[in-house]
Amino acid sequence: MTTDDVRLRPVQDGDLEFFLAYEHDPEAVRRSGFTPRPREAFLRHWRERVLGNPSGLVRTVVVAGEVAGSIVAWWEGERRFTGYWLGRAYWGRGVGSRALALFLREETVRPLFADTSAENTASVRLLERSGFVRYDDPEHPVDEGYVLLVLRDGATGAPAPPRP
Repeated sequence: MTTDDVRLRPVQDGDLEFFLAYEHDPEAVRRSGFTPRPREAFLRHWRERVLGNPSGLVRTVVVAGEVAGSIVAWWEGERRFTGYWLGRAYWGRGVGSRALALFLREETVRPLFADTSAENTASVRLLERSGFVRYDDPEHPVDEGYVLLVLRDGATGAPAPPRP
């Protein structure tokens, strides 16, 4: 596998079973600090809130034809966020960096925020290598144990377009 084998495509319904399995991986749960959802709640969340969100951008990460994970962007209040989840077999191989680089060509809203568990140092490093910087917002602090990062255009960032 090379990073040239990494592709993004729209999510297909069959991808959700891979995403579910990746979310339930015990090491992924430990690193993310995220409690996995039961199957039906997971599928409902993905079908209704993620795929059903007309302002969201949602992609499947594919490596050499295999479903490796997902990457998404969504509005949370006045902020646009991005997040990703990869199966453990794809960690530490450059897949996340390549997928995020491809995604940021499609997702052009800036500033773009991401938050991740402070203990997930690999994710924090991936975001920082991709141009995200740590962001402290005393008016909207993140939960303890998490890091908020932002990707801006230029030093101050371009204003986000109005929400659809």
